[in-house]
Amino acid sequence: MNEMSKTIRDKTMKSLPLDHVLMREIDTAKNIQLKLLNANPLTFSSGYIVGTSIPARLIGGDYFDYVQLPNGRIRMIIGDVMGKGIPAAMQMILTRGAFRSLAIKAQGPAETLTIMNQALIDDLRALRSFVTVFCADWDENSKTLYFANAGHTLPFYTKDGNTWSTLKGKGIMIGGLYDQTYVESSVKLDAGGMVLFYTDGITESINTAGEQYGTGRLLQELNNLNSIAADELQELILEKLQLHTEGEPQRDDLTLLILKIES
Repeated sequence: MNEMSKTIRDKTMKSLPLDHVLMREIDTAKNIQLKLLNANPLTFSSGYIVGTSIPARLIGGDYFDYVQLPNGRIRMIIGDVMGKGIPAAMQMILTRGAFRSLAIKAQGPAETLTIMNQALIDDLRALRSFVTVFCADWDENSKTLYFANAGHTLPFYTKDGNTWSTLKGKGIMIGGLYDQTYVESSVKLDAGGMVLFYTDGITESINTAGEQYGTGRLLQELNNLNSIAADELQELILEKLQLHTEGEPQRDDLTLLILKIES
């Protein structure tokens, strides 16, 4: 910034009330987050993906994204930064940048997380922070979901739209350890199959008695359903959550990412 720009900026800042300046900048940050950290629904030949993120404050530290790779796979990611608000949102921008720049270069979800950890760990260590991330590839040719976990809440899945189970996968959060290598797993999905990725703000939401919504309750709700569209499932979960919390203020960011296989 040159001297003239600095002078003009300083005069402008002094002429505005502090609360007005802060709210204007927070509103700008919110708009940036809405544009960059929440991907639009994606339709492909065998199915589609939807997602939503609701911050606990004006802006938050949850993140989901997906990209179509040159080899035909669709790479998905969901993440949760330690903390809330503006600091968490700034760190999630770093996470998004790492994923977007590295996703095409990596062979699969495990290598994606390994490279992301290498790229982000110094910054996250300096900030005394970390990010939990779950990364997955949908391969239409083999009808297989490949996935790797970096300390994130385990997703639920149904192979064919009937019984729901939990995906299995361990791994330390991004920013936890240097030279961390992540492990890849896979599961086949048939027509009607779905995968529900989410952040712990969903299951840790509490009601007036201090009772968490919980993974068991969420899994039970899923197993009470027959085949359902992904956007309908997303709305149903948010409705059930609202009923459970009984008007209690939202304490953490809430994020859902749903993959639906139709053929």
